Amino acid sequence: MKLSTHPRIIECFDISNQGTQYAVGSMSRFIDGSPERAKYRKYKIRTVDGVNDFAMIYEIVKRRYKKITKLTMPDLVLIDGGKGQRAIAEKALQDLNLDIPCISIAKKNEVFTFRNSIIIPTSNPGLQILQYARDEAHRFALNYNKLLRKKIFN
Repeated sequence: MKLSTHPRIIECFDISNQGTQYAVGSMSRFIDGSPERAKYRKYKIRTVDGVNDFAMIYEIVKRRYKKITKLTMPDLVLIDGGKGQRAIAEKALQDLNLDIPCISIAKKNEVFTFRNSIIIPTSNPGLQILQYARDEAHRFALNYNKLLRKKIFN
């Protein structure tokens, strides 16, 4: 996959769950390589029974882009996960008739998947921005998950 331009707006999705009761998702949004924290989003998983990361990714990606306007669409969707998570996110985008490039990043060896897997050198500034977006989505999801659990136990 080749992008026609450098992605200015990147939205990254992640899932955090502690069993089925505390399943949440998050989205971080980066513009020109910097976080736009006011545009981060958190999602309680509504439609998935059990622990199913693929279905959860599908749900939050579809919920995000179901109501968004063309003016605020990202240039790139980044999924924290592997080929399966990327494929299901692409399916959600296709089901909404959206043509937004989608990639995933797996934490082990920082392997990116488009249609094929690639490893980007760790010194690459583009990789560092994608890692930052992924880490922010992960942090945001985990904090939301902890908040929900804290409310239940207090």
